[in-house]
Amino acid sequence: MSTRMIGGDNNKPDIVDDDLDDEVDASRAPLLDHLNELRSRLIKVIIGMMVAFGVALFFSDQIFNILAKPYMDAQGDDGNRRMIFTALTEGFFVNLKVALYGAFIVTFPLIALQIWKFVAPGLYRNEKRAFLPFLVATPVLFACGAALAYFLVIPWAWKFLLGFEQPGGAGAIEIAAEAKVSEYLSLVMQMIFGFGLAFLLPVALTLMGKAGIVSAQGLRERRRYMVVATFLVAAFLTPPDPISQIALGIPMLLLYELSIILIASTERKRAAEEAKSDSAAD
Repeated sequence: MSTRMIGGDNNKPDIVDDDLDDEVDASRAPLLDHLNELRSRLIKVIIGMMVAFGVALFFSDQIFNILAKPYMDAQGDDGNRRMIFTALTEGFFVNLKVALYGAFIVTFPLIALQIWKFVAPGLYRNEKRAFLPFLVATPVLFACGAALAYFLVIPWAWKFLLGFEQPGGAGAIEIAAEAKVSEYLSLVMQMIFGFGLAFLLPVALTLMGKAGIVSAQGLRERRRYMVVATFLVAAFLTPPDPISQIALGIPMLLLYELSIILIASTERKRAAEEAKSDSAAD
């Protein structure tokens, strides 16, 4: 270890450890490398988002028409299918929101890939093999949840809600739905993202199981609470009709049971590896 003398207070020399300075500089260098890599990956994500946003903004009308198709189908073929906006800027901001949603969905695989490339060098080979299936399963499960919402739940919900319309005549006042474009977009995207995130339940629970935060037995014991929590979440994410709530609640319960099976399988493999290592040590 090398030292050097420098002048201090009251003409007393201070001893400076050169090796300590070298260690501080060495620890600072990897941190700067990680920050530079993080910046480069964020730049790639931002560029991808900007390109996707521009393309989605160009096709924002077509994208909104796709999102509005369940509403048009639920109204039937009376030829009076329309939506309204009540503020001059509402239509413009709806197009921006549509483009932003579309850009996020399109670039989600890019975001996941950049996160994986940033984290993967710090993982061991067995950790990479363990986490890679979850990285692949995340967009697949999210897409399944979003597809269930768009193709099944939303058409049912719109038919139920439009059933409260009332034709006029014979002493009855006419009640007709006049959906606002901004409110419709917020509702439909809430359902699509809500179903997509709900379908990520097995990924979250299984990762928590691998980390030792939860166990299969603990999840089995809390099954009754999960049933109540599931339908509370379904009531929050879906319109107030029982069909939509059941359509979200049942898949979430099935995915919860799938999480228990996956965690139990992981625990069995871990126990077998520990028993093997103990026998080898003996």
